[in-house]
Amino acid sequence: MHDNKKMGKKIRKIRQSQDMSLACLADKIGKTSSYLSQVERGLAEPSITALREISKALGVPMFYFLLDDDKHNSVVRRGERRRLQLPGSHISFDLISPDLTHKIEMIEARLEPGSSTLETPMPHQGEECTLVIRGKMEIQVGDQFHVLDAGDSIYYVASIPHKIKNIGEEELVFVSAITPPNF
Repeated sequence: MHDNKKMGKKIRKIRQSQDMSLACLADKIGKTSSYLSQVERGLAEPSITALREISKALGVPMFYFLLDDDKHNSVVRRGERRRLQLPGSHISFDLISPDLTHKIEMIEARLEPGSSTLETPMPHQGEECTLVIRGKMEIQVGDQFHVLDAGDSIYYVASIPHKIKNIGEEELVFVSAITPPNF
């Protein structure tokens, strides 16, 4: 069950952001302005057909009006990240994305000088893009080695065995986007 008031507010917000009048949208969907006004105020529930017409006229997916904004836009505060760090380990991983139910997983990793993510290169499913935030990284992808500095990034197919090593004098900090989530 969805909230008619929330849905109506979203329709109005998008319509207004496109400088489209109530009459113009009503005309595009073959309904009266008074009907559309009731929908926008949450007093009338549009049929699926009417909702499809509204979404088509506004150029947004129909499900956009049914999404809960709290779930659609997820903020993860620095102090609320989930952290993976084993006792005695020289590496930590923070989950930056809210969870693993979306199409992208983002992590921030920290490695002490001389430490590596793995003993030997390992593969995982999907694709990955890694950005060095601070420090000096050596990344091995298959039999190729790349040295990256702060601001450098690398994109690779994660099914090729890979490993990251901190070859600098300071802590290495990097962010990786992984799709699909499986790290």
